[in-house]
Amino acid sequence: MSIVLKSLSVLLGLFFIFVGFIKISNYVSKDLHKDLRKEYVKYAKAFPFAETLDIKIPSKWYRRAVGGLEIICGSAMAFIPNAKIKNGANACLLLLTLLAVYSHYVVSDKLERTAPSLVFFFMLTGRLVVYYQLKRREEEQIEAQVNGFKQE
Repeated sequence: MSIVLKSLSVLLGLFFIFVGFIKISNYVSKDLHKDLRKEYVKYAKAFPFAETLDIKIPSKWYRRAVGGLEIICGSAMAFIPNAKIKNGANACLLLLTLLAVYSHYVVSDKLERTAPSLVFFFMLTGRLVVYYQLKRREEEQIEAQVNGFKQE
């Protein structure tokens, strides 16, 4: 695995652990945690299909669920060496960032509130692109070696 992919995995993982921890606990920053609690009241109302399915998502549990998933997936990306698990965590975090962008859009947040979600969406997408490029290159090298042995 390349140093770029390892670095992206660890740094993105640590970032999502940190952000998830802020959503769950006020230990790091009481003001930021309080602000997130207020914002999640709006985001819970903007949850996709909540109106269609006639369900009410409690903002407290929505915030905790998102924070918990960010901690779990961030930990998997940062510390678990299995590529399938890392890619699954990456996909889950991609969905969470898409949900965040959607929520920001629905509640008409300004770009400065939406921008971090967009940036991390593109970084997670970039990590997957790098992974699949490296995987394809390895497969091509293996195929070239196999074809080289067949010709001999």
